Amino acid sequence: MDKKMSFMAQVRTLPANFWFANIMEMLERLAFYAVRAIAPLFLVASGNQNGLGLDYTEKGWIYAIWALLQCLIPMVSGGYTDRYGYKKSLTVAFFINIAGFLGMAQSKPIADYLIGQGWDGAGFWVFLAAACLIGTGTAIFKPPVAATVARCTDERTSSLGWGFFYWVVNIGGAIGPMLAAYLRADIDWHIVFYAAAIVTAANFLPMLFLYKEPPKIESSKKSDETKGAAATFVSSVSTVFKDPRLVIFLGIFSCFWLMFMQLWDLLPNFIDEWVDSSDVAGLFGSISQGWVTADGQVKPEMIINIDSIAIVALVIPISYVIGRISKISAMIVGMLISLVGFVAAGSTTLGWVCCLMVFIFALGEMACSPTFSAYIGLIAPKDRKALYMGYSNIPYAIGWAAGGAIGGYLYDAMGSKYELAREYLVDRLGMDPTFALDDNLLPKERVMESMTYLLDGGSADALQQTAVALGDRLADLKVLSDQQAAEVVEALDQVMGEQTAAAVRESTQILWDLHHPYQVWYYLGAIGLLGTIGMIVFYFATRRTAESSTEEPAT
Repeated sequence: MDKKMSFMAQVRTLPANFWFANIMEMLERLAFYAVRAIAPLFLVASGNQNGLGLDYTEKGWIYAIWALLQCLIPMVSGGYTDRYGYKKSLTVAFFINIAGFLGMAQSKPIADYLIGQGWDGAGFWVFLAAACLIGTGTAIFKPPVAATVARCTDERTSSLGWGFFYWVVNIGGAIGPMLAAYLRADIDWHIVFYAAAIVTAANFLPMLFLYKEPPKIESSKKSDETKGAAATFVSSVSTVFKDPRLVIFLGIFSCFWLMFMQLWDLLPNFIDEWVDSSDVAGLFGSISQGWVTADGQVKPEMIINIDSIAIVALVIPISYVIGRISKISAMIVGMLISLVGFVAAGSTTLGWVCCLMVFIFALGEMACSPTFSAYIGLIAPKDRKALYMGYSNIPYAIGWAAGGAIGGYLYDAMGSKYELAREYLVDRLGMDPTFALDDNLLPKERVMESMTYLLDGGSADALQQTAVALGDRLADLKVLSDQQAAEVVEALDQVMGEQTAAAVRESTQILWDLHHPYQVWYYLGAIGLLGTIGMIVFYFATRRTAESSTEEPAT
């Protein structure tokens, strides 16, 4: 890379199509991250809270399947984009994503209807179907946009160009959760899904009226010109395995994506259940009261959003500096910093510490993630940019899918506060399990209050007598109406009275000290550490080998 080329000189070399691709990416990410910010909460929220009431294992499997579709389809769709055109791919992607967001918006009423018809577990399947649509649409969207960036940059401008791209990604990623936190109020999740559909539809404007179809580059292989759809599929999948070094590199980097996606998929649940963010609620509330819950806690999506806000503020200067060192070295540094922030964010109940650690994670992400995209873009052949940028989703797929499955299982086993509290009610406080484990008779939002009530000397018999009366009236109902759910809560509150937030926090601390739920992040962090060590080994292995003229030396 020409180290003498100034910042402004690099900016001036970026053509208009680069900026139009960035606009589309920003809008797509705004819709995507608005949904991703609240989906972890919506999926596990009880029916009384307008949620689907899934457990963390079910949530994890939804994300795992979503990940595989969203991240592996680009291996194929990238080849189709190269073959059939960028605008066609974008059009198909937008229509599929709109359908997916609308499906998510209607998932609760559809699931309630199907459960009422006798289909147990309908919420899982209904939301999974909508998530699969989003995964497919996003998978088709990614290669043409990423390939446009790759084609608009070269060795001199790749680090800065991908830094700009990552910057606008996180503008959308930052605005999305802010919008979601405001629109959802406390439990109006469906409004966020509808808003995401509207933002996606708006992306037709820059695509149709600003973005220009990139000129087709003739394949270096004449046989590629006559390939049909099936042959394009086979060629797209098989090409990646012809470069063993690329396969190893993608496998190593999947460990970073595992950490990154659990920051978005699992940390919001951890914050919601374990972190007392009242210490920073004044700061967030001074900006917008819509970012703070009625009980004085910062909405989890806003704490996670520190990651995107930090990137918006700092990624351009950091990318400029990182561009002056070896790309593999930059990724190693980024993975180490992210690992520290990731594990520490899940090891505390203090709001300000969690916020700081999310910021630390963002610093590592800024050094790591754009550099990864730049590295793939540089080693990709000129006639296969979209295909290779599709391959860059492989570690994203592995990390996201494995993290979803592993993280969901681990959290159900050792991290879910409400399940741990239900066990405590039965094992330590002698409550009848037919009441303590019944979501209808003891809704999730009253589990901690019940534990606090009994720890303070309350009567388990009084609660259970209330449960018996409710059970007789609500027998055989799988889904309660809003009125029935409200009656349950009111009946419990009449017995328990008002439990103070401070008392509930003391109960939470008892569970924290007894079960050590932060160990979930140690197990997930160990995978990130393994990937970091793998990247260091990869660095020294490639350092001895002369790299091609389109790559930077490993040193």
